[in-house]
Amino acid sequence: MTESRDSGRQFDDSELLEMSQGDPAQARLLRKSLETLAAGHGGDALKEMAQEVLSGRVGLRDAVNVSAYADQLIERAAPMAEKWASLTEAQREELAAEGRRAIAAEQERIDEERRAAPGEGDSHKSRHDGRGWSLY
Repeated sequence: MTESRDSGRQFDDSELLEMSQGDPAQARLLRKSLETLAAGHGGDALKEMAQEVLSGRVGLRDAVNVSAYADQLIERAAPMAEKWASLTEAQREELAAEGRRAIAAEQERIDEERRAAPGEGDSHKSRHDGRGWSLY
């Protein structure tokens, strides 16, 4: 992929966090979905859309308002909507529970990363970390 004049921009997860109502696990799963689309698992138009969003050149809300992208999203979602409509209430609840488990598992990964993060710097003591300093 060639560098463009916008290549200095970076994707900001804050939009995903806002869209997921402040839930970091849902935001991360949304980002993973975008990464899956960017890898080409949704067709060329959705690949382009996801790459544009992840590069920071366009926001996700703006991207889904582009007719070429919106048309592809609708086309890809239609079979899922039909499948959902054909499910029993018990099957729908099982899928919802599966989704809740996926979100909980992602939140656990986030929590693990946060717990591991403070300990990363402990093994390497900086000259300027202030620990062990004494005037004497």
